[in-house]
Amino acid sequence: MKIQTGLKSWLVGCTMLVMTASGAFAEVVYNRGSSADPESLDPHKTSTTYEADLLRDIFMGLVVQDAKAELIPGAAESWTVSADGTVYTFKLRAGATWSNGDPVTAGDFVFAFQRLQDPATAAEYASMLYPVKNAEAINQGKAKPEEIGAKAIDDMTLEVTLNAPTPYFLEMLTHQATYPVHRATVEKFGNEWTKPGNIVSNGAYTLAEFVPNDHIKLVKNPKFYDAANVQIDTVNFIPNEDRSAAIKRYEAGELDTHDDMPTEQLADIKAKFGDQVHIGPYLGTYYYTFKTDKSPWDNVNIRRAVSMAIDREFIAEKVWGNSMIPSYSMVPPGITGYETSTFDYAEMSQIDREDAAKKLLTEAGYGPDKPLKMEIRYNTSENHKNTAVAIQEQLKPLGVEVTLLNTDTKTHYGHLEQKGDFDIARAGWIADYKDPETFLGISRKASANNYAQYVSAEFEGLMDKAAAAGGNSGERMKLLSQAEAVLMRDHGQIPLLYYSYHNLVSAKIKGFEDNVMNVHPTRFIRKE
Repeated sequence: MKIQTGLKSWLVGCTMLVMTASGAFAEVVYNRGSSADPESLDPHKTSTTYEADLLRDIFMGLVVQDAKAELIPGAAESWTVSADGTVYTFKLRAGATWSNGDPVTAGDFVFAFQRLQDPATAAEYASMLYPVKNAEAINQGKAKPEEIGAKAIDDMTLEVTLNAPTPYFLEMLTHQATYPVHRATVEKFGNEWTKPGNIVSNGAYTLAEFVPNDHIKLVKNPKFYDAANVQIDTVNFIPNEDRSAAIKRYEAGELDTHDDMPTEQLADIKAKFGDQVHIGPYLGTYYYTFKTDKSPWDNVNIRRAVSMAIDREFIAEKVWGNSMIPSYSMVPPGITGYETSTFDYAEMSQIDREDAAKKLLTEAGYGPDKPLKMEIRYNTSENHKNTAVAIQEQLKPLGVEVTLLNTDTKTHYGHLEQKGDFDIARAGWIADYKDPETFLGISRKASANNYAQYVSAEFEGLMDKAAAAGGNSGERMKLLSQAEAVLMRDHGQIPLLYYSYHNLVSAKIKGFEDNVMNVHPTRFIRKE
């Protein structure tokens, strides 16, 4: 008995050793499908959700979002706000370091805020920080970067002064544009500072590899303050602009999650994958944008005619499989205290809209003998292509000759951001924070995301008044709604659909919490 018991114990011990060697300490790898490669990994030179997902893992702002997109402390472990709501004092997390071991200090955030506003940076999101004192003046070359309303009281204390109370300020600090950057690294490597081997970051992961159009490999940062609770060792972001190909890779087990799917296959995908399909409300707007400073698109009646002729209900049902909602306002519903302002024809029948559109085009001099020619520019995706084709067919009876131009996502947005030539282009806007300003601010003259080059003194005036109203949320929301009414009247943007998220999530992945911001930091995810 003793020998048998001893032998049994020895065998169990050996088995445990094998399990330990092969299982308990095995590297946990998460293969995360993404719909596009990032344009950049520089937090101050990015604008898309594809980049946000990556940068959320690599860097950490003062405040971050948890698995449910709720605000929690990040690089700042606490903060206080002055009685008038204009001065925020952040206490930084003790002992927090950059990935190279340098301490994260208040000065790092001051440098980052200055860099974002420096005109030389050409940051697309510079206008986001305009609520901070002197930020706009710096960005417009009217003040020096060191005059920004952010100062380091000491290494662990950051003070930020705003122009007026800004209800969404803390949420804004979760955006990559407000992340700190390591000054010595930026100054040493210049434009090469984000490359593997050069980059120094302060998030849960560090950049190990970047192979364009193949994968971006991030590895767990052992110096991250909460590394003990980070359960994924390696996350590979794998770009797949071809949604159908991505589904095949997911089915083959090559991807653990993917952030989109071809909606014409939605019924089959649901049948095949069941509750692995995650679809729900997403605070975002799918829209088209005209180049409003180019003839004939500078004619508001022509923009109005095209918009009226688009059958949004058909597109939502037939193209997107009822996974998106028809949109007639730039701001989606669901923001507490805000009443959206829609196109004035939102309640008209589609037939009546088309008749009105034909009349507007005739009045503008277009008809069978002089067709209106229009090119739709969109980024690679079966869903975007099918949307553009549907609109092409819907405009044909009005005598509008539509051609289509497709480019990859990086090229598409790069062209729009650089103010390249186009007629009408597909775009989408996902809330940076739960406030109508994030959807309206992109149409301001100063915004680098104003692809339309829309300019309206009336709109600007209302947006300025709303910003000045600050903490008076009722008055502020009313002014923002009035500003949206002007934008819709002018057809400065052409909203088509309200977004839903379309995620495929393997049963092995835990902690992937559905939320209206579609935010899923890898540090809160585990794989079984």
